[in-house]
Amino acid sequence: MQRISILYDASQAVLSTFELDEVLDRILTIVRDYFHLEGGSILLLDKERKFLTAQRSFGKEPCTAKIPWGEGLTGAAAKLKRPIYAPDVSKDPRYIKGPTDTKSEVAIPLMVRDQVVGVLDCQSNQLDFFDSETVDLLTLFATQASIGLVNADIYSRERKRTQQMEAISGMARQATSVLKLEELLVELCNSIVKLLPQYSVALLTAEGDGTLILRSHSGSLKPPIETSQAVLPPGNPAQEALEKRTTKVLRATTSGEPLILFHTAGSVLLLPLVSAARPLGVLVVGAEAVTGFSEDDIATLESVADICATAIQNAYYFQQVEQLAYVDGLTGTFNRRLFERRIREEIDRATRYQTTLSMIMIDIDHFKRVNDEFGHLLGDEVLRTFSQLFHSALRKPDVCCRFGGEEFAIILPETSGPNALLVAEKLRRLVASHEFAGIPHPITISSGVADFPRCGNTRDDIVRAADASLYFAKQAGRNCVRFPESSPAPTS
Repeated sequence: MQRISILYDASQAVLSTFELDEVLDRILTIVRDYFHLEGGSILLLDKERKFLTAQRSFGKEPCTAKIPWGEGLTGAAAKLKRPIYAPDVSKDPRYIKGPTDTKSEVAIPLMVRDQVVGVLDCQSNQLDFFDSETVDLLTLFATQASIGLVNADIYSRERKRTQQMEAISGMARQATSVLKLEELLVELCNSIVKLLPQYSVALLTAEGDGTLILRSHSGSLKPPIETSQAVLPPGNPAQEALEKRTTKVLRATTSGEPLILFHTAGSVLLLPLVSAARPLGVLVVGAEAVTGFSEDDIATLESVADICATAIQNAYYFQQVEQLAYVDGLTGTFNRRLFERRIREEIDRATRYQTTLSMIMIDIDHFKRVNDEFGHLLGDEVLRTFSQLFHSALRKPDVCCRFGGEEFAIILPETSGPNALLVAEKLRRLVASHEFAGIPHPITISSGVADFPRCGNTRDDIVRAADASLYFAKQAGRNCVRFPESSPAPTS
């Protein structure tokens, strides 16, 4: 009775703290000092991976092994949910050789409500050291130790959850302060990796046709495609997750089939980004382990995905409002304000990456006559038609702006002067052949071309050169294209 009383007091010491490291240390201290053992270990069960991992040990050769479920004395104790005793380890085929002077060993499962949480492994340098009374006392103590471990685990998870929620709250505040979409996507990826450094993340946005585009990523795992590229093939799991509005977990298989975006990952989590019933994209999270996502982490990441969706939706709203400030109210194309911003951005980019840039300045020939002869309403319709014609013939990266009155300016990124001349000539022929509603005769344009860096290194240099080229075109009789100090444009 006295031994049980002393052991009870020791058990209370284990239950008096919620710090996992302290619980582990107190359990092993009691086992070592109270039972006079030469070696001992606490192994905790990884339920998903089905193996036991040594967390703490004492003795000449501390245990650092991972024991598969059902193997060895400890694995057998966990599987059978009862103590396993080897009075002579050299004669027990289940014994996994450890410290060389161990003669006898007992493994006692750590259980709460019939659920195994780990194993208490005790070793002695004496043969048949553990009599039935000692095993019973160790089993009794293991019951209290199990409760202490579970309490510490619950406390640890709750504390982690609280810390994560505080970090998520901070992330939400930060996200609302960034309204530029590109900046926001980068900020979100970096914030998530900072919050959960064990993961790599990528943000995909949904285009109008449903295509998912990689916009930003962060972490040690790298996508095999560059940003701004589509995630292929169509119908991939990320699109399915977005269409069904459900979180999906993908795990690597023995076939070696790569996982979406993070091909070297053991598992990938796909979280749909939806705000106000609008599908915005997918948050892709990669983990190195096959079972890399606990239920708690999935719940945390779903909260993060909600924040991402709200922030992205806000950025889209801001983008729409900002775009209204850069759109010409009559033609629906970009206005002079947008031109001034983009020409400087493109010159900076061309300078940084040592590429080319061209500009086309276009003027509608004798447009005043159209207004005088057919009225301003029809003249306005002609301007709208010009905008549509230009947009239909240009690339997606090209920027078409109404420069003022009947003048249009077109920015052609990564385009040389000779190629810009071909584009300008293509537009000239397109306009000349078009039948404008209500106008019985053809309408033509004159165009001037300039390029960077041949015509200069600044906004003023390029615009001045394009304007001079346009003047040459008008002097040459209109309905043509000119380049500074150049001959007529190609007519192919």
